[in-house]
This record gives sequence, structure tokens and C-alpha cells, in this order.
Amino acid sequence: MLTKPRRAARYYYLKLLRLQGDPETLARGVAIGIFVGVTPTLPLHTILTIFCAYLLRGNSIAALIATVTVSNPLTLIPQYYLCWKVGNWLLPGRLSWQKIQELMAGIHSNPGFAESLRALGQLSYEAITVLMVGGAIMALPLALIAYPLFRKLFAAIRKKRHHKHVLN
Repeated sequence: MLTKPRRAARYYYLKLLRLQGDPETLARGVAIGIFVGVTPTLPLHTILTIFCAYLLRGNSIAALIATVTVSNPLTLIPQYYLCWKVGNWLLPGRLSWQKIQELMAGIHSNPGFAESLRALGQLSYEAITVLMVGGAIMALPLALIAYPLFRKLFAAIRKKRHHKHVLN
């Protein structure tokens, strides 16, 4: 069972490594994908990722791969929990554990997309604010760290490809 998450992570990592393009644009895409993936905007991740990648001139494929890698069934519950904890710490008393339990019960009892959106819609403005503030506070440093790391990685890959191409 442990090999499947590792296999999936390796699969997405290799997909990232195989992307062609400017290292800056690819790294920007990864940073955007990580930012959107960490924020609690799950029903809208794909739309937000593509829109932000277009707006900020990042590679949309790199952004989508990063979003899926960061926000997946294994990370979703801990991410939302941490968003709530960080947001509640910064904006105390706005979102109780009882409200969260009611939301989760609504989503769990109605597994359809439309029903899940309705359950999310039942959250008050304050609750959404807490989750979004917590998510943004968590996502920003991760995206800012990811950008230079992936820029270096993509530049090294490009240099290696260029060197290999020159030798052949």
C-alpha cells in the first residue's frame, strides 16, 4: 500500500522533469500550482490554477502537475485542518470545530459534486475567511521557496539536455 503513493509521486516528478520550456516559466508554474494546491479551494483548483498560470505567465501544465501533487487524497484532510488551525490562530473564534464537523457530515452524506458545493455554501463568510487566510499564510512561503528551487532544477535539466544535444 505504501508503494502506490511513492509510485504516484515519482510519476508526477518525472512528468515535471520531462516538461519542455523556459526554466523561469516552468518554475513559476510550479510555484503557482503549489500555492493553489495548498489553499482550501478544492472544487476550483483546476480553474484557479489555469487562470493564475495564464495571468502570471507560468506554465499551466507544470502548475497543474504541482497542484495535483500537493493536493491529493492523502494530503487533503491535513491541509484543511492546518488551514483551519492557522486561520483560527490569526482570526480567533471565527470557526468552531462544531461547524467543521457539520460541514464534513454534509459532504460525507452527499458525495455528489453539487451537494458538496451546497454543503460548502452553508459555511458562513467568517468560516471561509478563516480557511482562506490560513491557506494563504501556509501557501505563500511554500510557493516562494519552490520557485527558486525549481528554477535551478529546470535550468540544470535544460543545460544537461543542451549538452547532450551538442555531443550527439
